[in-house]
Amino acid sequence: MSTRFYLSLLILLGTLSFPALAQDSVALEAINSTRLEYNRQGMLILGSWAILNLVVGILGSFQTKSQVQAFHQMNAYWNVVNLGIAAYGFWQASQVAALNFWEVLAAQQQIEKVLLFNAALDLGYMAIGLLLIERGRRLEKERWIGFGKSILLQGAFLLLFDAILYGFQQQLGIELLELGKGIAVFN
Repeated sequence: MSTRFYLSLLILLGTLSFPALAQDSVALEAINSTRLEYNRQGMLILGSWAILNLVVGILGSFQTKSQVQAFHQMNAYWNVVNLGIAAYGFWQASQVAALNFWEVLAAQQQIEKVLLFNAALDLGYMAIGLLLIERGRRLEKERWIGFGKSILLQGAFLLLFDAILYGFQQQLGIELLELGKGIAVFN
């Protein structure tokens, strides 16, 4: 068979693969957009939690005393950080970039790793909260008990938040891997 035949066959096969590549490109863009939307929505939830805790924490710290005051103070302190994380995370998720399959896959795997790492940190926060409560009771330090209860609450919220967001992102990652079975060779 001649070189001309092989060249014609190669062109024909390439032409036939364009519709599949176009469909995969649309699906890839949809998955990437969904990933970013999950992150934006997550950061809106985290930011709302932070603002609520800041307002209630500041007001509560002026209207209460002892353990309850410490609880409100720590909620306010903690959520200054949460608000910063939410603002940065929202901004980052709002940056639009055209990505190829491998870049989307790397970004998807990165957010899943971050959420799992955060969940481990959340468990650590809860352990610290319990430790502060226990030590506060043993040493009769109301402030430590209030701080401990706050940290326990914040850690529990963040664990729930990270676990739910991870569940959504993990499902999206599975869809991305399925899509990748068809397009990984072409990218």
